[in-house]
Amino acid sequence: MSDAPVRLWKEVIRPEWTDYNGHLNEAFYVLVFSHANDAFMGHIGIDPDAPERRTENSVYTLESHIRYLLECKEGAEVQIATRLLDYDTKRYHCLHEMYLGNSDTLLATAEMVLMHVDMTGPRAAPLPPEVADRLHEIKGSDDKLLASPYVNRSMGLKRKVTLTS
Repeated sequence: MSDAPVRLWKEVIRPEWTDYNGHLNEAFYVLVFSHANDAFMGHIGIDPDAPERRTENSVYTLESHIRYLLECKEGAEVQIATRLLDYDTKRYHCLHEMYLGNSDTLLATAEMVLMHVDMTGPRAAPLPPEVADRLHEIKGSDDKLLASPYVNRSMGLKRKVTLTS
């Protein structure tokens, strides 16, 4: 098993993905993280390009929380490191971390919960046993990582309390 977290996806930020500030547009962060989801699916044994996946089984994203940390500009190569946070019989919870190239410069994170789906329903379906076994193996490695401060965060505005007399 390779070192956790695994870096399964990399790509270069295209000009058409940038906004009027010259930065990666928020919609395209989702696209890059979606590509990382597909790579992770392949890593756990669900081939996103297999014909049976398109017609009988798939994975749906149930929830996503993206955190934008640093600017990402046109032409930058990014790599996505993925760690498995948790899983059960039908779902998995992962954290994707977007790094600038091969560096440790963290640009963004995406925490996601995904569900295995039987497309004939469509309805939630148990993960195939070989996929569950792979998730168990990955979770064992990822549990050795330091906890990420970008997991299970809530959103909101923090108000400063002022005392008046």
